[in-house]
Amino acid sequence: MLTGIIGKKVGMTQVFSPDGTVSPATVIKAGPCVVVQAKNAQLDGYEAVQVGFVEDRPSRENKPQAGHFKKAGVPPTRVRRELTVAKGADAPKAGDQVLVNNVFNNGDRVDVIGVSRGKGFQGVMKRHNFSGGAATHGSMFHRAPGSIGASSYPSRVIKGMRAPGRMGGDRVTVRNLKIVQVDTENNLLIVRGAIPGAPGGYVIVRKAIAAKPEPQVQVEKAGKVTIAKKAKK
Repeated sequence: MLTGIIGKKVGMTQVFSPDGTVSPATVIKAGPCVVVQAKNAQLDGYEAVQVGFVEDRPSRENKPQAGHFKKAGVPPTRVRRELTVAKGADAPKAGDQVLVNNVFNNGDRVDVIGVSRGKGFQGVMKRHNFSGGAATHGSMFHRAPGSIGASSYPSRVIKGMRAPGRMGGDRVTVRNLKIVQVDTENNLLIVRGAIPGAPGGYVIVRKAIAAKPEPQVQVEKAGKVTIAKKAKK
């Protein structure tokens, strides 16, 4: 069994719990995926499984890619990622199908890996959260970065100096998101919270590496504070 699956961000919504509290959630179209190639330590030097995301629109491929998919006996896929196999589990073979219900269950903790939204060229106040200068009283220093180094020594700009530049478009990992619902019929995965990227972006959903327990909720009753633990599903 694999430790993750390829998904596509659909959008955000709200989820209501039985006690009436509302929390933001993200809908992910997780799969279906197919195993394109199974790598082993003898031939490839490491163990991994190459998985392709099957979409409604067929993918175009060149001759080498067509032979790669024909060897596995799977339809051509445009998005492919390498995933690891769970410890003690049998590695899937080329041509096997990977569904969301075979990997995740309700209440599991997952890590979501994606590419953040691109912001373009931004200044230091937006990119690095600089405070800026005075806004009034004749100040001519508003959104500038200020001094970037002395002229006498070291007479240069030190490497790593925070400056304006391209912002966003980075690989971001959001950890410990809880799965609210697994829709096996529509291959949907609803997780609590936000994930990186815009709607339509591709992500990798894997089992949480360092899963944390459910946070405790304090309830006040008649002047006393009691700690009530949320029930795990």
